[in-house]
Amino acid sequence: MAKKKNGNGVEETLEKKLWTTADKLRKNIDAAEYKHVVLGLIFLKYISDAFEEHYAKLVVGEGEYAGADPEDKDEYGAENVFFVPEKARWAFIQSQAKMPNIGKLIDDAMDLIEADNATLKGILPKTFGRSNLDPQTLGGLIDTIGTVALGDEKAKSQDVLGRVYEYFLGQFALAEGQKGGQFYTPESIVKLLVEMLEPYKGRVYDPCCGSGGMFVQSEKFIDSHQGRLDDISVYGQESNQTTYRLCRMNLAIRGIDGSNIKWNTEGSFLNNAHKDLKADYIIANPPFNVSDWSGELLHDDARWQFGVPPAGNANFAWVQHFLYHLKPDGGHAGFVLANGSLSSNTGGEGAIRQKLVENDLVECIVMLPKALFFNTGIPACLWFLRRGKKQRNGETLFIDASELGYMINRKNRVLDEEKDVKKIADTYHKWLNQSDEYEDVKGFCKSATIEDIQKHKFVLTPGRYVGIPDEEDDGIPFQEKVDTLTSRLREQMNQAQVLDKEIAEQLSKIGIKI
Repeated sequence: MAKKKNGNGVEETLEKKLWTTADKLRKNIDAAEYKHVVLGLIFLKYISDAFEEHYAKLVVGEGEYAGADPEDKDEYGAENVFFVPEKARWAFIQSQAKMPNIGKLIDDAMDLIEADNATLKGILPKTFGRSNLDPQTLGGLIDTIGTVALGDEKAKSQDVLGRVYEYFLGQFALAEGQKGGQFYTPESIVKLLVEMLEPYKGRVYDPCCGSGGMFVQSEKFIDSHQGRLDDISVYGQESNQTTYRLCRMNLAIRGIDGSNIKWNTEGSFLNNAHKDLKADYIIANPPFNVSDWSGELLHDDARWQFGVPPAGNANFAWVQHFLYHLKPDGGHAGFVLANGSLSSNTGGEGAIRQKLVENDLVECIVMLPKALFFNTGIPACLWFLRRGKKQRNGETLFIDASELGYMINRKNRVLDEEKDVKKIADTYHKWLNQSDEYEDVKGFCKSATIEDIQKHKFVLTPGRYVGIPDEEDDGIPFQEKVDTLTSRLREQMNQAQVLDKEIAEQLSKIGIKI
């Protein structure tokens, strides 16, 4: 991503510059509302840029485009470009940016685009004409986004749109706090899940898919490893309609087929949109410790192969939902859960966890650092399950990554891609492939047998297995350390006495005795 200098001479990325400018225009609009305004316009700019570039080629009409009609919709579908009607093109929208009815013009533009592109039907936002959205603010936002090329060939090769879109999603999640995290899983966690699962080929499923970040990273992973993007198909479900639309747009701007992403208000437990799906990979971040998941209505559900999950907590309902949808021969799942899932015995959870271990389904557990999530302070972990293991039978890898990562602000931490994500993923793959390079590291990783886990009463907290890291030997004798600390303490006590005496003298001068 190209960098530009701000007023202080400090370089900033284009996506950060765009965010800073756009956020200044927000005024009194909540981030939750403004999110869909901004991301909707970014989507419109992207598809308009891509359309205009291909339109220009058709107008010239050279080579394979000789005799082509620039207004023929079929000429665009063949190139995976969305057809954009004249009054929905960015040039027209920007020419009307200062008009008082600009909001309605954008809503009309979204309707026109949906009418000409069946795959976008019902997913574009049409809330720009609302009375609480100031036309002047909207016009300023259009001018801001209009300064950046998002959908032409050069921008696509540099993934300008992907960077801007992901940055904005993350910033909105930060701005919204508790609410924002419901649609967004921090990028470093998604990257870690994808690097460990390696979804090169097959069906990838996320039954609580939010804004679709898991799918986007899966596609990026394949692309970065010179795989074939059309070797993968994505399946998902989302119960929040607004978030579902966000997901479909997130996939559409990257050319990912989102036709198997489904929405219904009941959610995956009550209205499973992919009942017969057996996925190669499941990658998910289900909501933590949900108590109102309608478990009392699903007591005899076929998905509960290892025990009925408690009605007051959906954690092991999600675990068994994932297992139910994994293909029997090598289906692989990686997902986020609250740390309580590793040790809780409430409502039969301990018995379910025991059966998962005894059936050799738990491949790896990763303890995550605190403060990684925008929407909760609840400590979290990653579970990796596999059906039909072919390697490391009867073993589970425990990784304690709780000390990794760095703070990006006072509240939030991220995992460094080159340092932390790579360290965890490499450790896992060396262990899984039984490489000579793998070894247990005290305080970080440990390969444990089912018998080892049984000794710990089937509690899966990594700290119980990896132990406490050895302190580095600095070469200073123990007695010398004690003497040094004692000397420092004595010196501090003397300084405190002197300070107390000075304070008493000053108070005495003004008639106060202590």
